[in-house]
Amino acid sequence: MPVESEHSANPLAEQPGIEQQLQAPAQAATWRQVAVVAAFVAAYAALSQYSNSVPDAKGLATSLSIAPLLLVGAILVWRGSHKIVALSIFALAATLLIRYWALLTEYYEWNDVAQQCGVYAAASVGFGRSLFGGRVPLCTQLSRRLHGPLTPAEIAYTRKATVAWTLFYGMLAVLILVLFFVTSLRVWSLITNFAVFGLIGLMFAADHAIRRRRLPHRPGSIIAALRQSLTGSG
Repeated sequence: MPVESEHSANPLAEQPGIEQQLQAPAQAATWRQVAVVAAFVAAYAALSQYSNSVPDAKGLATSLSIAPLLLVGAILVWRGSHKIVALSIFALAATLLIRYWALLTEYYEWNDVAQQCGVYAAASVGFGRSLFGGRVPLCTQLSRRLHGPLTPAEIAYTRKATVAWTLFYGMLAVLILVLFFVTSLRVWSLITNFAVFGLIGLMFAADHAIRRRRLPHRPGSIIAALRQSLTGSG
C-alpha cells in the first residue's frame, strides 16, 4: 500500500510562498487596526492641546480628562459583573457625573496630571517588577518571543535594557509632575501630548542602536517584538 510522503501530504511545502500569501491579509488588517488606534491617539492629543489652550473649552477638556478612566472602568465593570449590576453602576456613575460636573470642570487639570503620571509610573512598575522575585525581565521575555532561546550575554543585555526602561518611565512620570507645577497648563499640555512621545521614540531608537552594536546577530528590538506580537510575523 503506497504511503504518502510528508512532502506530498503538505501542499504548503510545495509552494513556499503560499503561507506568506495567506498571512498577508491578516497582517494588513492588523496594521490597519494599529493605524486607526494611532489616528485616534493623535486626534485625542490634538483635542487635548486645544482644550488646554482655549479658556472657553473647559467642558471639552473635562470630557477628555475623564473619558479614558470612564472607558477603562466601563470595560472592566461590563466584563467582570452581571449585566444588571453593570448597568446599575453605569447609572450611578452618570448620576455622579451630572451632580459633580461643575467641580470636575473647575479642577479637570488635576485629573489630567494624575492620569499622565499614573500611566508612565505604571509602565515603570511593570518593567521594574519583572526584575525581582525570580521573574523574567520584560525585555528578556520580548526578545525570547522574537528570537527564541537567548545566550547568557543576550540575557544580561536584555536585563540591563529592562532596567533602562524602568528608569526612563519613572523619570518621565516625575518630569511630568514637576513640569505641571513650574510651567503653564498650555506648555505642560504641549509637552505631555507631543514632546513625551518624541522622547519615547528616541528611547526606542537608542535601544535599537545599542542592540545592533552589542548584539549584531540579534538586531531586533522591542519594536520588532511588539510588531511580531501584533502581526504574528517574524
